[in-house]
Amino acid sequence: MREFSTPLTIEIPATGNLTDDVVANAAEAPDTVAFSRHTGTAWVDVTCAEFLAEVRAVAKGLIAAGLETGDRVALISKTRYEWTLLDYAIWFAGAVTVPVYETSSSEQIAWILRDSGARAVVAEDAGHVARVTEVRGELDQLNHVWSITDNAVDVLSSLGADISDEELEKRRTTATPLDLATLIYTSGTTGRPKGCVITHGNFMFELGVAVDELDMLFDDDASTLLFLPLAHVFARIIQIGCVMTRTRLGHSADIKNLLVDLQEFKPTFILAVPRVFEKVFNSASQKATADGKGKIFERAAEVAIAYSRGLDKGRPSLAVRAQHALFSRLVYAKLRSALGGECRFAISGGAPLGERLGHFYRGLGLIVLEGYGLTETTAALTANLPDAQKMGTVGRPLPGTAVRVADDGELLFRGGQVFSGYWDNEAATAEVMEGDGWFHTGDVGEVDDEGFVRITGRKKEIIVTAGGKNVAPAVLEDRLRAHALVSQCLVVGDGQPFIAALVTIDVESFPLWAEANGKSGSIADLVDDPDLRAAVEAAVEDANKAVSKAESIRKFTILPGDWTEEGGQLTPSLKLKRAVVMREHRVEVEALYS
Repeated sequence: MREFSTPLTIEIPATGNLTDDVVANAAEAPDTVAFSRHTGTAWVDVTCAEFLAEVRAVAKGLIAAGLETGDRVALISKTRYEWTLLDYAIWFAGAVTVPVYETSSSEQIAWILRDSGARAVVAEDAGHVARVTEVRGELDQLNHVWSITDNAVDVLSSLGADISDEELEKRRTTATPLDLATLIYTSGTTGRPKGCVITHGNFMFELGVAVDELDMLFDDDASTLLFLPLAHVFARIIQIGCVMTRTRLGHSADIKNLLVDLQEFKPTFILAVPRVFEKVFNSASQKATADGKGKIFERAAEVAIAYSRGLDKGRPSLAVRAQHALFSRLVYAKLRSALGGECRFAISGGAPLGERLGHFYRGLGLIVLEGYGLTETTAALTANLPDAQKMGTVGRPLPGTAVRVADDGELLFRGGQVFSGYWDNEAATAEVMEGDGWFHTGDVGEVDDEGFVRITGRKKEIIVTAGGKNVAPAVLEDRLRAHALVSQCLVVGDGQPFIAALVTIDVESFPLWAEANGKSGSIADLVDDPDLRAAVEAAVEDANKAVSKAESIRKFTILPGDWTEEGGQLTPSLKLKRAVVMREHRVEVEALYS
């Protein structure tokens, strides 16, 4: 199918802005718990009325500091309650939020602050402030820097004590759906980040249709714990959706505490990128193997997948249902308990999840709803829904959204969530936006007869072998990363006679494998070890099952170290920077073909 559209099913507000939700919540349900905030020792509830009061106090401080309507305010912090509080306070003051990843370097921070013309920065701690201070001399428009850990909320609240309610309300109501709400800079796998112009209306459209379609997630008793960075649009729309629907929201800043936080908070749904789901599965598999229960876990996983596949056909077989009931008590219950015991749904985005992994989680009782979108589209364009799901796809276009497949296979989308362009960059905007509103995603895919979209690769990442075969590396890479021992991989072969791969080993899984196989030494010591190579070879053979012989991986190299965000090979959303990896490992790639 070349084009598919889903009709709009709700009325999108033509007036107002995102702050209206906070005001309405406090007026209509002042005592309803809007947030559970971790104080370091316990979770403390924040009601709708209390949240409004805090937001207003901080917003008055921003006004008192001299910030004008439309001014940009940068926010650099881990995922925490204050992030959400400051985001809404910035909007209440009539200003624009510019999120910055808390892992960003001084150079990256300087670029975003300079390009956006930020007038103020709220940073999390002294380390973030130091990075801003390092480059402040080149930022002529930057007037203020506050620190969350140095009482920024209290300082701003005190500063704004003399600002009247009337002045604040005038500021709060200035923005319309057409006005800029945030500049989100693409983390970018190549080149400098570009600022995506996202309006209040983009968010109102996106969340209006998404919340309506995902009403089973946002029900009366719903809650979620955010642990992805709020600088990413994926987490941001969940934040706004929770405020819009009065869904209890919590924040978890440190991945090391995530399991404890999940068990204490007990969310009914979570959102994560595929790498998180892969790590949960691989960790459980490795732990079972270390405890001598590896074969039991493997069988439980196969039964979960078979059970889920059976649901697609109407009903699993009697034998599968019987085994599923047994493993539900022995294995699946423990995995559900790790997520807090109340989690029914998970939202996955940012990269392809993989059909097998989706079936596994659904089989153990957690429905993973995979969707697709970009920063430029205010996150979701398509989504699998609880009552309309097809594994291996990213779902149908959301209401009011249309998809088109170009002649070269690129996916184009049009809808109210699509941005208007890049900040102060008409040339870059012209490259992706057509005059009639169609946005070029850069992703290659297909649409089936029912409107379900399948992503097959990145347009710029398609490998063309010397024999003229077009290969989408994502298919192989996603399958290979699903193996417990594999952390990352890069498929190569452009202009070469065959496909090959660079592979890195998971540092958490490796010690368990080494102990089970009687090995001593580090990953770097064992990259040529026959048993380690045999284990990776098995993973490669499994990945090759997903493609034709001409597309399969013929050779691979195990690298001594992993690729990380800190090392510069991964983006903050854990996407591989292919150009960086190719540049750093040019010699290893050449050796594969020598």
